[in-house]
Amino acid sequence: MHVRLAKVVGTTVSTAKDPALTGLTLLLCVPCNAAGEPEAGDRFVAADTVGAGVGEVVLVASGSAARVPERTRSAPIDSTVIAIVDSVQTDGKTTYSKVG
Repeated sequence: MHVRLAKVVGTTVSTAKDPALTGLTLLLCVPCNAAGEPEAGDRFVAADTVGAGVGEVVLVASGSAARVPERTRSAPIDSTVIAIVDSVQTDGKTTYSKVG
């Protein structure tokens, strides 16, 4: 269980799904670095609980932490978008900022 930075690169559409997923937006994500740049790694699908969109850098909870938010508590998921990142600071320097 952990929280990681990821970039939303797409969405998924599924008409046939577990009823617990009804109403959840499923986002296609890729791990990213502290500058918001995609890193090597497998793309993954995460349930969105905060209204994130394609191109945004987000925080993704994985494992049992993905089912902590009330909206995903009973959903059969392993990753949940729990925040949209405004900025990232590393060693006192801003490495990513949503605003230019």
